[in-house]
Amino acid sequence: MKKYSIVRIGSEYVVQAGETSILKVSSRREAAKLVTDAAELLQHESAAGAGRPASIEREDPELP
Repeated sequence: MKKYSIVRIGSEYVVQAGETSILKVSSRREAAKLVTDAAELLQHESAAGAGRPASIEREDPELP
């Protein structure tokens, strides 16, 4: 799981995952909500996805 952080730059807040800046928002509350939501989604994904592929496989369309 990545480590999320919130950094204030001027009047904006930057959400970071590890060393990578992901998103800029105008309020700290919104940034905190995004970090919480992302962490919960990753936790659910890792719990539900044990032993299953992370992506959905797609079939090639049939050509006439």
